[in-house]
Order: sequence, then structure tokens, then C-alpha cells
Amino acid sequence: MDPEASKDLLAYTPMLHARMFTETVKFRDHHFQPTRTGLESVPQIDAESTHADYFLDGNPAFDRPLSVQFCANKPEELLEAAKYVQPYCDIVDLNLGCPQGIARKGNYGAFLQEDWDRVYKLINILHINLDIPVSAKIRILETREKTLEYAKTVISAGASILTVHGRQRDQKGHKTGLADWSILRYLRDNLPPDTVIFANGNILRHEDIARCLEKTGADGVMSAEGNLYDPTIFGKPPRTGLEGREYWRGRDGKGGYRMDAIFRRYMDILYKHVLEAPPPLRKPLFLPSDPPSTEESMSENHIETIQQPPAKRQKRDSKPDKTTSPNLLSMQAHLFHLLRALVSQHTEIRDALARCRAGDMPAFENVLSLVERATREGLTDYEVHPKKYEEAPEEGCNAAAKGLEDEQTDYESSVAMVKACKRPWWVCQPYVRPLPKEALEKGSLTLSKKDKRKMEKEALELKMKAEEARSVSNREDLDSKDGLERSEIAQQAMVCG
Repeated sequence: MDPEASKDLLAYTPMLHARMFTETVKFRDHHFQPTRTGLESVPQIDAESTHADYFLDGNPAFDRPLSVQFCANKPEELLEAAKYVQPYCDIVDLNLGCPQGIARKGNYGAFLQEDWDRVYKLINILHINLDIPVSAKIRILETREKTLEYAKTVISAGASILTVHGRQRDQKGHKTGLADWSILRYLRDNLPPDTVIFANGNILRHEDIARCLEKTGADGVMSAEGNLYDPTIFGKPPRTGLEGREYWRGRDGKGGYRMDAIFRRYMDILYKHVLEAPPPLRKPLFLPSDPPSTEESMSENHIETIQQPPAKRQKRDSKPDKTTSPNLLSMQAHLFHLLRALVSQHTEIRDALARCRAGDMPAFENVLSLVERATREGLTDYEVHPKKYEEAPEEGCNAAAKGLEDEQTDYESSVAMVKACKRPWWVCQPYVRPLPKEALEKGSLTLSKKDKRKMEKEALELKMKAEEARSVSNREDLDSKDGLERSEIAQQAMVCG
């Protein structure tokens, strides 16, 4: 990404549990690493030691601006946790949007949205006592009017930035559905003009950023899950002819960053900043235009080592030391998100990645070699059979998405989404879930009794509206046929009885 363009980005930490963050040094060390010596106690902002041994999180050299995100339900605990991090970040964020079961059990995240008094106190205590701004992330409520009142409560408490996820609390998993950008536009039009709003939801690819800003009037866009599957989502595509070795563009003009390139960058970041060791020397990424080479990227022995059963490998190789570094513990999960499209085609790479253990860098290097080899084969095959990769991913996709322009589609079906976002499997791309109505049709989603009653009520209302419209239409037809003049009866002349 262009160094200048990266200045427009605000990075967020994963959501941290405020109570657990304040209770133990171990939890802080495993989830937030601003210094090499750790956070034994609340640091003093003006202490020289605060700046003497910067390490990863909040390092001014490469990790700013930074927002540290907490979940909490007790104001005092949230304030104590925030005091630990405020010297190392630019803003503290309260997550009021988490819809997961663990948030319900712990009574935090989106499960505080009915308790406006508590929400106010959580934000206000930070606003009063911190030397840096406070922000909050919410989800939309049942109506736009109620969402507006909720947003006003959050802002009045002292939130400098309001992030709004355009989905309701129960929209998750197969019920995720689409985010409602119209409510975000309603908030923009009815909140004070100086309110800073970030939009969240429906950001699947780079082109969606500008579309979202235009439709919602928001000041910025947040991407969470989309950024996991495609870490290049905020990176502007290069101009045609300047793709280099990291970006791939097909004959139809569609393209994206190559998975092997992003995998390499991910590994090199870990070597440089976490392990503080030089990355291995690597050959340039393959291009079909490269001159033929007789060298194989992996020797037969190397391939055999990777593909042998796990039991044999354990006997031959020494087990790596266990690591507690959060950056290394999350590698496998991050890579399964990044490589999702690729490992669905190459199950041997999926199996190799599944066998990797946290901190075993040689094992992850083996997976990278396999990904580079698969990408090379895919690129070569595309040169011979390009139509195979340009066809619709599902039968009937073209018919369902006919007339939808990629840059303007509102994604009214997952088929249209897939068509707009689909790239060859070696290119970074989003994961597109079926919409709830499609999941219902396929049987992968069953409705609760409450949802069934709601759907039956909505269906009955639609039926009544349709019958009323038909009745009005029939009356108008009769009136036009008999040729008689109609006149309205004055309200005062109407008699009941």
C-alpha cells in the first residue's frame, strides 16, 4: 500500500475484555504488547520509561494511529483498563456491537443496547478521565427513529466517533443478511453535521468503500471480516500495465492481489517485527511471461516431507517449542481466512496448514511454498484456458445477476454478490454468505418460533395490502366503464346507523 495512503487508515486492536485486562498481567501480555517489559502496572504518561522500549502495539514507527477496543459493563473497570493503554494509542473504543453468545452471557457488546443509562456512564467516564478521545461502535435497532435516539445518547456521553454497523443484533451466522445503509444515511441527515460517523457492513471489496461513503454520507468505513479474507481491501489497485508480480488482472479487466504475494508479506512482517529476524531469501514471484526454468521450486524430498502422514512427520521432526506470542498463535486462523478459496481447490494445502503448530515457522514456510507452486500452476493454466476461470461460479448466475453493474450493484442476492466478487482461486477475495432467504430455501437455516410469527405477520400484512390495492383497482375499473359521474359526499353529510 502507498505510504501516503496508509496515513488515512485507523487500525483497531481485537476486542479486549476490560475486566480480564485489568486483573492479570498474563492476559495483558497475551493480548497487548506495547513494550518489551510488559504492563505490570498502569504506566505514567509523562514517564520516560513509557517510550524507552516500544515493541509492537502502538509503536509510533509502524502502528499508529491506533484504536484500542474494549468490551465492558462496569464503568470503573473500563476506565482502569483504558488507563493501561492510553499512552500507546490515539483513541479508546467501546464495542457495543458484538452479537455473539459470549457477549450475551457476559452482558456486554450489543446486549447493552437496551440499557442506555449504563451505556452513557461507560462512555462518559472515559470522556471525563482520559487524555485521548473516546469512540463507540453500535448496531442499528428495530426502527431508524429508535436508532437515532440511541446514537444521540452515545454522542452526548462524549463519543468523538460513532461507528454504526448497519445490521441488527440478531443478524449473524446464516441470518447475517445485508447491512441497511439507508439507516446510516438517516443518521447522517439527522445528527449534528459535525458528528463523525464510520459505516460498517457490506464492505466486501475495495470498490465498496467509495460506494458506501457516497450512499451513507459517512466520514469513514470500517471493515472487519472483509479485511480478514482480503487484507488488501483498503489498497488501491494499480493502473493497467503496472501490476508487477503481486497484482493479477484477467483479460476481462477484473483482478486482485495474489494470495502468494500477501502470504509472503504476512510472513515477512512476522519475521521483522515479532521474531526480529531477517526473512528467508526468496525468489521473485512467478509470472507467465518469465523465461522457462528447469529448476523446481521444491525438491522431491521436500514434497515428500510435506505430504507424508502426520504421525511419520512427528517421529522424524523435533517438535517446535510452544509459543505464547499472540501474533504467532493466530497465524493458522488468519491464513485459513486468507487462503479459503485456494484450499477449497487444493486440499493438500489445507491439510498441510492444518498440521502447522503455532510458532513452527518452517512448517508455515512449507505451506507458503505449496501456495506459490499452486499459484504458478493456476496462472499457467489461465494462459491456456482463460474462459474456464471467467465463467459464472454457479449455474444460472448470469441470468440472476443480469443487468447488475459491478460498481453499482446493491447485492440483492448472494448470486449477484458472488458474480461481482468472484476471482480465480489464487486471488484474494471475500467470503460471500447466502442471504437468509436463500439459506432457508436450502435448509441450512431454520426459523425460531418468534421469527416464524414475525414472518407470518409480515406475509399477512402484505396479503391485506395486495387485496386492498386489487379492490381499489376493481372499483376504478367499474367507475370508468359505467360512465357515470362520481362526486364525494361531504363528511358532515355522512350518517351512521
